[in-house]
Amino acid sequence: MKVGIIGAGQLGRMLALAGYPLGLKFHFLDRAADTPGGQVAPILVGDFEDTAKLTELGRTVDVITFDWENVSASALASITDPASAIARGESANGTRARVWPPAMALATSQDRLLEKELFSILKIPTPPFAAVDSLADLERAAGAIGVPGVLKTRRGGYDGKGQFVVRAAQDIERAWQDLQGQPLIYESFVRFSREVSLIGVRSTANETRFYPLCANTHAEGILRHTAAPFVHRALQREAERYLQRLLAHFGYAGVLTLEFFVARGRLLANEMAPRVHNSGHWTIEGAVTSQFENHLRAILGWPLGSTAPVGHSAMINFIGSLPQRERWLSEPNLAFHDYGKEPRPRRKVGHCTIHETSAARRDSRLRRLLKLLPKS
Repeated sequence: MKVGIIGAGQLGRMLALAGYPLGLKFHFLDRAADTPGGQVAPILVGDFEDTAKLTELGRTVDVITFDWENVSASALASITDPASAIARGESANGTRARVWPPAMALATSQDRLLEKELFSILKIPTPPFAAVDSLADLERAAGAIGVPGVLKTRRGGYDGKGQFVVRAAQDIERAWQDLQGQPLIYESFVRFSREVSLIGVRSTANETRFYPLCANTHAEGILRHTAAPFVHRALQREAERYLQRLLAHFGYAGVLTLEFFVARGRLLANEMAPRVHNSGHWTIEGAVTSQFENHLRAILGWPLGSTAPVGHSAMINFIGSLPQRERWLSEPNLAFHDYGKEPRPRRKVGHCTIHETSAARRDSRLRRLLKLLPKS
């Protein structure tokens, strides 16, 4: 079977690498040929919104997926039938391919307001929020929700981009000047004790599994490192309950990630990602079945693999540039991943995963290795 992947970044590359042992073949669609995915599979060069290119990809593969959220949901919808036909693997335009995860999940994740409204409908706790289309809207939102708060673009922002923290009333006009001209959302600033994420996977055969919660640390909006498992039975149950509601709502297939703040011992949903996720990279070496392999199993309707952790793991993102390779390879129980990208500030160019027999040993090594990182 052949899988088409829209987007040939490092996530797409890791999907292909996970699928080759299963006998799968891959074909990417990307705007450029010089990408991490291009190291491991052919690339059809074209725009993500080019329906002719999407149709061409669909004619050569059995199923289509994507490796980031900014793929055009409307373009995907234009090459697929209604959900009932997709579920049967049919398509009105003659392609054989299905698209998973569903375009509706993709479209919702692309708009922070739609995402937060859905969380509210499904009774998934989230920080207070309000739509902002004018300075007057922002002033009203800040008055109702309070300051500090965060003004965000509804669409397009990632890794901390498209955000302005309103720390005091005098920041309101400056925030508006910085982000005006596009639909915005204002959210309450959450004083959290920890950031965690839950990765779940649901197959086209309705089989569902969840990975253990993982604890995430961000700086300047970019994930720096993740530790897993984050063992907290009550929060694990709570997170699984919320993520299950999203999976059922969308009739989902594939990996879906839900990011949370832990505030006063409870979970507040921040955002969802309808794809394999950076905070799940640890699963390649640290779980019985990686998120990448399970995503492929799910969209093909194959039995899902175990999501149980193997010991205690930590993942460190290499941002801006790679560390000295030989020094890090001398570390025991360390897996080094180089994405083949040119160094660039704030760019994820690789990661490593360490594996230990206890959380204490893992955390001690994590602290030591973080001190060896080059400045990003």
